[in-house]
Amino acid sequence: MSVKKITEEPSNYDYLEEMSVHDLLVNINHEDKNVPIAVEETIPQIEALVEQIIEKFEMGGRLFYIGAGTSGRLGVLDASECPPTFGVPHDWVIGLIAGGDKAFRKAVENAEDDIEQAWKDLLKFNINSNDVLVGIAASGTTPYVIGGLQKANENGIVTGCVTCNPGSEVAANAKYPIEAIVGPEFVTGSTRMKSGTAQKLILNMITTSLMVKLGRVKGNKMVDMQLTNKKLVKRGTMMIKNELKIDEDLALELLMKHQSVRKAIEEYSK
Repeated sequence: MSVKKITEEPSNYDYLEEMSVHDLLVNINHEDKNVPIAVEETIPQIEALVEQIIEKFEMGGRLFYIGAGTSGRLGVLDASECPPTFGVPHDWVIGLIAGGDKAFRKAVENAEDDIEQAWKDLLKFNINSNDVLVGIAASGTTPYVIGGLQKANENGIVTGCVTCNPGSEVAANAKYPIEAIVGPEFVTGSTRMKSGTAQKLILNMITTSLMVKLGRVKGNKMVDMQLTNKKLVKRGTMMIKNELKIDEDLALELLMKHQSVRKAIEEYSK
């Protein structure tokens, strides 16, 4: 399959080593400004996927991410942030990276080239037709991701993807593709830069909109967040104080008693 590999095209800048630190930073920032524009253009694609995910979650489904390298790490990162942010179980959003968890910190050679491994990894979680699988691959050519999407399709599982090249094999194997075309990277081929930033923004949009629609946000507050440190206890206390119009000491007392902003507010309001 012929793919226009924009992510591999030469940078718009050259002789980077001859630039001053100031010029490097200004030029990187200039390129980064293209990212939100590219993401904005994909909103209809993101919307279509999120609507499917919401529908599946209401049936008891889950969201899976698969990817390799930077793409895989971003999926794992987004998945890992959902429980503390929204107070959801760890198995609602699951991120898998080629090469396993050890690949999160250190690259595992050839892990992304195994077209069968993603499905093997997914089967460990008993993935089924109530779930949604999203493949993340800046290049759109990662065998690990392509294989996982193909097998998911064969098993009647809703599939989506996030990629940064148009007309890729990954997108061809996703029922709901998202293609954020951010252009060549500042350092040629370094998709940890603009492509990675675009992917992070899109994953934020997917899970945040999902959790809002599932009732995990009240107003604009993370009322189900986990109270894992002093900062979050303080934040929760102020949420309760402002919502119930009570003093801070009582708000803290309620929070400590119920261990949940939502429960504290609900119980006090009865």
